[in-house]
Amino acid sequence: MADNKSNILFLSLSTFMSINEKNAGIYADLMREFVRNGHKVYRIFPVDVLKDKSRQIYKEPGQVIVKIPVGKIRGSSNMITKGIHTILLEPRMKAAIKKYYKDVHFDLILYATPPVTFYSAVKYIKKRDRALSYLMLKDIFPQGSVDIGLMNKRGIKGLIYLFFRKKEKQLYKISDYIGCMSEANIKYLLEHNTVVKKSKVELFPNSVDAIDFCISEEEKKKSREKYNIPEDKVVFVYGGNLGKPQGIPFIIEMLEHINLQRNKNTVLNKAYFIIVGDGSEYHKLESYMKLKQPDNMLLMAQLNQDEYDCLIRSCDVGLIFLDHRFTIPNFPSRLLSYMQAKMPVLCFTDPVTDIGETVVQGGFGWKGESDDAGRAAEIIEEVCNDFSAGRIEKMKENSWQYLINNFAVSNVYTTVMKHCTENRVDG
Repeated sequence: MADNKSNILFLSLSTFMSINEKNAGIYADLMREFVRNGHKVYRIFPVDVLKDKSRQIYKEPGQVIVKIPVGKIRGSSNMITKGIHTILLEPRMKAAIKKYYKDVHFDLILYATPPVTFYSAVKYIKKRDRALSYLMLKDIFPQGSVDIGLMNKRGIKGLIYLFFRKKEKQLYKISDYIGCMSEANIKYLLEHNTVVKKSKVELFPNSVDAIDFCISEEEKKKSREKYNIPEDKVVFVYGGNLGKPQGIPFIIEMLEHINLQRNKNTVLNKAYFIIVGDGSEYHKLESYMKLKQPDNMLLMAQLNQDEYDCLIRSCDVGLIFLDHRFTIPNFPSRLLSYMQAKMPVLCFTDPVTDIGETVVQGGFGWKGESDDAGRAAEIIEEVCNDFSAGRIEKMKENSWQYLINNFAVSNVYTTVMKHCTENRVDG
């Protein structure tokens, strides 16, 4: 293993400041693992030049941060503006490295998609420091945007696709190793990028600190009372982005199908749904709620972090939705937050994504495809029956154990550092 004086450069869109921030996400957990093991982490990420006026460089024990003022990339619904800012990120990131990290020798450079415009920065550090380059492939872009209609391959817009596809290929080529979130992602990458050597592709799942986030029964009861959530219901919850990738029309269709049937299906009357989040498609759910006024559903746009955490942990089943049009596999990281709360998980996804297979094979969930509202209602009924039959306690424990065994951040840290050791010996 590389010595404890290794310097790690991390490039991403994640804007958390301190690695000790509460619920800062999977990358904060990973960076904290490096720091725990004696490494020094140097990070660069973009910020909206119009909103973030704070100092550009920030330091704390174990890490140094450089913020690049560009423009809004994450959360932007304007694809042209988002594309321009993404393109501008590449030269500015390289320039920031030259300016702020000119005297730092890097042993490892880690970077995560999106975006795919890290090539110049990675190439520069590889040449300057002979650093090992490791791509954490979290989004297969631009094909994912094509799948859900945000981009196409023809006409003028097709030129944008070709540009980003070229950047994607460059990034794959310059990466010494590519870590994929699941076996389906590995398969897709190799089948659609024949120039990528199988030997440099490996499993690198989303990972977190394995911390038990469960709350007491008393806290759970108080939380449900606060939001007028029925105590005798099986509570299904979705927390996260509500945009094109989540397939909002299917969610509405599923809810409508359930509400049409529950007068004659007493089991479906046990189901209660909570959706918490925001995004470009939130208004569709809001309109549905105003029009139909269902009494078995709660929709909330924003909560502070503590309130959100408590609400999520007071529910029974975590929900994952993905648009059925996807031809690329996805693996949403919110799965891990459900597992930290020892929750079973229900996945409605496209046919190529294997997150549903994971929860079923792990014995802590159910799966269905996001194109059949009738079948979705049947699965909801199955889940409610499982609760009535007392099968859920075992699934809760399975969820927690699967997290420890497969998604602990210490495991992926070891995966990366193994290559650093080999690289140092070879060098």
